[in-house]
Formats: sequence, C-alpha cells, structure tokens
Amino acid sequence: MAIIAYGLSYRTAPVELRERIAFPEATLGQSLQELVSDLSGVAEAAIISTCNRTELYCAANNSLPGDADSAVERDLKEWILSNREIQAHELTASTYMYWDQEAARHLMRVAAGLDSQVLGEPQIMGQVKAAYDTARTSGTLGPELNLLSQITLRTAKEVRSKTDIGRNPISVAYAAVSLAQQIFSDLQSKSALLIGAGETITLVAEHLQSKQIGTMAIANRTLANAEILAARFGADTMQLTDISSRLADYDIVISSTGSTLPVIGKGAVEAAIKQRKRKPMFMVDIAVPRDIEVEVGELPDVYLYSVDDLSSIIEVGVAQRQRAAVEAEGFVTAGADRYLAERRVQQDKNLLTEFRTQANQTADQELERALRDLGNGADAEDVLRRLTSSLTNKLIHPTTAALRNASASGRSDQLMVLKDIFGLGQGDVNNSDTPLDKPAKDDV
Repeated sequence: MAIIAYGLSYRTAPVELRERIAFPEATLGQSLQELVSDLSGVAEAAIISTCNRTELYCAANNSLPGDADSAVERDLKEWILSNREIQAHELTASTYMYWDQEAARHLMRVAAGLDSQVLGEPQIMGQVKAAYDTARTSGTLGPELNLLSQITLRTAKEVRSKTDIGRNPISVAYAAVSLAQQIFSDLQSKSALLIGAGETITLVAEHLQSKQIGTMAIANRTLANAEILAARFGADTMQLTDISSRLADYDIVISSTGSTLPVIGKGAVEAAIKQRKRKPMFMVDIAVPRDIEVEVGELPDVYLYSVDDLSSIIEVGVAQRQRAAVEAEGFVTAGADRYLAERRVQQDKNLLTEFRTQANQTADQELERALRDLGNGADAEDVLRRLTSSLTNKLIHPTTAALRNASASGRSDQLMVLKDIFGLGQGDVNNSDTPLDKPAKDDV
C-alpha cells in the first residue's frame, strides 16, 4: 500500500476555485464511500475540506512515486473532475501530491497549523480529527490511515504543548475582528451579526466580546443552535430567513456557514444600505463556498472581505510564532520518522507474530515434558535444570546457527548485525568458550 496526499490549498488556488472543489460536511461521508467504490486502486480514504484547503488522503495500491502519469493520480484527478464543476487545466495547475512519508509529513504540518493561512491557528487540528472520524464512521478508514491519523494528532499535540506556536490568539476569526476594529475604531458603539453557529463563529463571538462590542446577534438555520451559542454571549438570535429584513440594523456582518448557496445576496445588502442612509457596513465572508454574493463588494459603503483577504493582517504574535515554527518543524520531522518506523513494524507484524508463536510453542513443549517427568516422580530440581537448559538451547539455536554460518562464510556484515541485535560483547564473536562450528550440548 502507498499513502497519498492529493489536493489544493490557499497557497495554490484562489478562493473561487477552492469553493468549487470543497466537499460539504453534510455529504462528506457519501463522497468518501463513492471515492473508495469508484476507484479500485483506492482501499482507504479521508477528506479534509476547510475554507483553506481540500485534500484527499488515500491508501492505494502501490504506484511509482513521483510519476505524474501514475494510475492513482490520474484516477483521483478524473474522479474530482467528474464530481466537481472544474476544468482539467485548473486542477492540474493548482494541485499537489505527496507520497508515503512526505504525505505523512505534510499532514502533520497541516494538523499542527504550520501550513495554515494564519500560522499556528488551533482550529485545524480539530478539523483534521473530525475528517478522520468521518472516514471511520463511513467505513473508509482502515489500518493504514488509522495509523497515520493517530501519529499525526499525537505530533500536533506535541507541537502545541511544547512550543509557542499557539501563544497569542491568531486565527481567521481573530483576524476578522481585528480588521473590523481597523474599520470601526470604537466597537463598543457598533452592532454585529454573526451568521452560523460553528466553531469559527464561536471564536468570532469570543473575540468581539473581548473587544466589548456594543450588541451582537447570531443567525443560524437551526434556531436552537443559535440560541445555545447566544446564551453564552448575551446575544440576540434569528433564523437565516430573517436576515434580509433585519440586515440594516448591523454595522458588522461576519458569516461562516456550511451552506452550498449564498446566504446573503446583493439585493438584500443594497436595500439595507439604503435603510442605513449610507452608513458603512463591514462584512467578512469566512465560508467556502462563500455565504455572501461576490457582487456585494461592488456596492458603495460596503466593505466586503473574503477569507483570502484576512491573510494580509499582521498580528503582534506572528514573529513569535514564526520563531516557534522552526522548533515545531523538528517535532514534525520526528513525527514523520516515527510514522515510517511504526508503519514498517505494522507491515512486518505477521513476521513478529510468527516469531513469538514459535517461541511460545517451544516453551509449551518443554513445559509439558517437565510436568510429565515430575508426574513420573523425577527430582524437581533436576527437572527444572533440564527445563531451563533445554529451553535455552532450543530458543538460541537459530541464532547460534546463524552465527556459525556467517562466520564460516566470512559474512562480517551479518555478524555485526547479529551482535547488535543480541547485544553481544565487544570482542570477536569467535572468542567464546563454545566454538561456532560445534553446537553446544542439546543445541538441536
């Protein structure tokens, strides 16, 4: 099996392309099942789809790493083209692909926030975990990706707990509020409408509250979810269908829903601006696909920003996080090495199981013989001595045979490996009381 990471991110594709390739959370499980079903070469799959990236992680039949025309890569491209409104040249120009250890390293950097638009933002680790939980629930997570997810999340936790990458609140939500503060210097006299009730909007509400926003309202398709969140911040609530009639009441609008269609249209904003008598309105669309029609940005007195625009905001803690990122890369490298080593162990577990089974069978046989001798009235001390001697000789027989053969054939490399494995002495392995060409007593 080969591990493959295939996708695009804010580094390689604009938001217009990312929103067309994104996988809605509501249908993600179905998409995973279709991916594994449609592509015979893909045995396991997980999809990370956020506002900044869409990445497919697959365990697939071995192909030639680095071969741009490989069957797996070609199949993944064709599958996306058949499921999304996107042209082949757009996909080719914007996607990247990593194999095996490099795929693991990339995922660990993503989960640790090292590849985020806002360096070190904490939300991505939860999004990675959620993506793999969805794959597990959907039946597309097997042993290969399960191992990758476990070591990835462990590494990301190490980065966050042992470096300063997470010090000072810097996230898309924080950047949105910081930008609002640049537009309106006095947030205490302003009102804000937050659309959605997920983690991002929760963070926005926390940051607005810390800036002492005047009033706040939360709109959501499910009113009960909006009410739960609003109770934490003393905010008003409304359903999405009420937004158009109340939009004029708000100076700040920040939206992050999972809707596949725009929640706010140009006409609704145009009417709200007229009611506000040209008072400016600040709007941030964090969602991908976008919640606010892009044409809204053409209206006078409206300041509309997309998730890509937020990357230009420089926070005080960025320099510190960049320094911490250098240290964090060390944890990622160690994590990728740990993954590779553990994967090799997993791949060779049948050999290890067989080795242990043989040893247990030998021990059982010798124990049965010892119990039989005791039952026949043999002296207990003599039985124990024979048991330990016979068991020792049988267990070390393969090793002593390998040492003899390696010595006889002049294979010093094999001798050094055996010495290293079994922790033999510093002297020449031939310098022992028992010659290598003559087995010890009972060494059969």
